Amino acid sequence: MNISTAKENILKKIRRALTHKVPLPFSGTEGNNSIYNPPHEDLAVQFAEAFTALEGKFIFCDSEEACIRQLMEVAAGMHWDKLYCKEKHLIGLIQKRFPGFQFYEDLAHCDASVTGCEALVSRTGTIVLSSAQEHGRTASVYAPVHICVAYSHQLVHDLKDAFVYLKEKYNGQLPSSINFATGPSRTADIEKTLVVGVHGPGQVYVFLIDQQP
Repeated sequence: MNISTAKENILKKIRRALTHKVPLPFSGTEGNNSIYNPPHEDLAVQFAEAFTALEGKFIFCDSEEACIRQLMEVAAGMHWDKLYCKEKHLIGLIQKRFPGFQFYEDLAHCDASVTGCEALVSRTGTIVLSSAQEHGRTASVYAPVHICVAYSHQLVHDLKDAFVYLKEKYNGQLPSSINFATGPSRTADIEKTLVVGVHGPGQVYVFLIDQQP
């Protein structure tokens, strides 16, 4: 059999297979079901446990007012005088309670950056951010401390649910960049010595507000 004949036989088989579809023998293994079952506990509790296990700092707030009060108390206690923020909603919340408060404009030399997020993944303790947010791509990465203000409606169980949430929010058009931040930045050398804060924030805070924005 020459090469051209063998090639034609293969193409015939492919065409025949495409016109006579055969059902999958093990349909239940083709990603129809989530690998990770939804938790029995509250999503906020699951996120807090996963996030703090990664050395994140979690603060639960029952209102926006309580959130801003606690955030500024933490900032004062840690002597963070240079707070960087570019999100109008968060700037408005802080300046409403602290009139005249001025945010620091230089991200490279700030003490901490304050941002919102797209979602919180409870199973892994992950903060989901995107380029569509007002703070852009860098505020959650370059600052030594990242403070994320989130709402309970942004909690999802798994990464798959986060993508569904984003598709719905942006009408099927995902942002050009989606970032997943799971705890403070960390790296290890060849001797497995763990160092925190080398390639990103050394501390990450999540203030979760239990109300609609």
